[in-house]
Amino acid sequence: MTPDDTGLRAFGAEIQHFIDGRDLSRERTYELFREVLLGEQPDLQQGALLAALVAKGETPEEIAGAWQAIVELDTVPATVSAAGPLVENSGTGMDALKTFNVSSAAAVIAAACGARMARHGARALTSRCGAVDILEAVGVDVDCDGASVERSISQAGIGIFNGMSPAVHPGGLGRILSQIRFGSTLNIAASLANPVRPTHGVRGVYAGNLVGPVAEVMLEIGYQRVMVVHGYDDRREAGMDELSVLGASLVTEMHAGGRRDAYTVEPEDFGIRRAAHAEIAPLRYLRDEAVRFLQLLGGRGHEACGDAACLNAAAVLYVAGEAADLGDGLAQAREAVASGAALRKLEEWVAAQAGGLEQRRAGEARLGALLAEAGLDL
Repeated sequence: MTPDDTGLRAFGAEIQHFIDGRDLSRERTYELFREVLLGEQPDLQQGALLAALVAKGETPEEIAGAWQAIVELDTVPATVSAAGPLVENSGTGMDALKTFNVSSAAAVIAAACGARMARHGARALTSRCGAVDILEAVGVDVDCDGASVERSISQAGIGIFNGMSPAVHPGGLGRILSQIRFGSTLNIAASLANPVRPTHGVRGVYAGNLVGPVAEVMLEIGYQRVMVVHGYDDRREAGMDELSVLGASLVTEMHAGGRRDAYTVEPEDFGIRRAAHAEIAPLRYLRDEAVRFLQLLGGRGHEACGDAACLNAAAVLYVAGEAADLGDGLAQAREAVASGAALRKLEEWVAAQAGGLEQRRAGEARLGALLAEAGLDL
């Protein structure tokens, strides 16, 4: 639908407000993103809005307004029984330091330790391998319907909603994300639009200045306890949307009731060797990524990748109340890898999330072939 000149001018005036550095209310931001998701503005206007808002710097109210529009207009709701914390651990993407898919490995490890994981991810936009890409490669049915994900979370304690699937977001979100390659409000708001509305979350963000605001947004939209992180390299020149094993990480925790704890952690705080970026950088081919993914879950080499996955799993276990602190969570995560529990959890996930018998057999075959290539047995 093409708006008349009045609609174009009104939308453009709000873009100018962002360009001028002025903030908008949650309600007004909701209306703007409603027009974006419903395609009521030309692509040029939509892109200008996203660019101007991220250049200004989003407020918690503006992120919440965008999130509300996505949840109400473009998300198929799902339900999982409330038997304790339901945890999400996704990153925003668009970070400067590209790595292997840390959050997916961390999620499998955390689930093996007892955390209930309700993930919401996407295919790679600027990285080589997104959460959906790596999990599909190792056998998870990422194109199933929401009911299959609900079943997987209930039965296996872990599942993932494909954020670029029309079965999850049937409207404009996938269209927009497929056309942009810069960090925007949608990377934050859309990643929070999980159909089952998790109660607890660990979220990595692509910039250090977003750690506090995103934590506030998560509490405002219904999370009970959150940890938001941004990790750096050893010179603090470039960052990632994970807890870092290269250098310092900024952390903000928010608790129900509004208590906020902000601090910085270093790898050495947990006895972790400070790694070089090359040790955790993405590989050229997806199949190689998948083999490494399985080997680190099985404790076969890739020390720095294993450290990164276990440290980020520790954050999940801590936020979910499964660990007393990050150190305790790290010890549990390492044991899940060493004992084979992490690989067994992945096998269980592949079986539970399959949309049908054909998809299950295909996924189990992919996983079996990769396990053999990785030199691993279940």
